[in-house]
Amino acid sequence: MKEYTFSEARQRLASLLELAKRDGAVRIRKRDGQKYVLQPEKQGKSPLDVPSLKINIKRDEVVEIIRSSRRSVE
Repeated sequence: MKEYTFSEARQRLASLLELAKRDGAVRIRKRDGQKYVLQPEKQGKSPLDVPSLKINIKRDEVVEIIRSSRRSVE
């Protein structure tokens, strides 16, 4: 993680935001020695937000597959 002084961070804020996005975080150090970490906030996604499959299957085939799997469980 790269470290920048407060003055550098203030002058280069836009580029530090991009750097934090790319590398995960940057550290900013004040004159008094305090350090802060700047990192992008994680965007919440639904666990159901998954890419679709590009397959050529008809509705009736899907229904039959589901029914046959249910029969094997019974």
